[in-house]
Amino acid sequence: QVQVAETGGGLVQPGGSLRLSCSASGIFFSIDNTGWYRQAPGKQRELVANIHSSGLTNVPDSMKGRFTISRDNAKNAVILEMTNLTPEDTGVYYCNVDITDQSGRANTYWGQGTQVTVSP
Repeated sequence: QVQVAETGGGLVQPGGSLRLSCSASGIFFSIDNTGWYRQAPGKQRELVANIHSSGLTNVPDSMKGRFTISRDNAKNAVILEMTNLTPEDTGVYYCNVDITDQSGRANTYWGQGTQVTVSP
């Protein structure tokens, strides 16, 4: 059984930085796409950034220059570095992992979410 866990959320002042980490554990063949999404109160979940196993990244224009995504393949982890945070970045941040199991089947797993609050 695959488990996905996020760490690193919390309260930060505007202009501050946070580092979120997500790790996948269990028995599987490979991790393919991984990414971060967020959901603010009353809003739909939106993409923050994703990264393919090749290292190719995708970051929406509104977050480029402030958010950086990377992978630590040895630890089955994906990292999100966030800088110059604003109150509009407040929300629950979810990790998303596409995994191929040992039978060759692909599945998507979500973490439980970690709260990020940007406030004075």
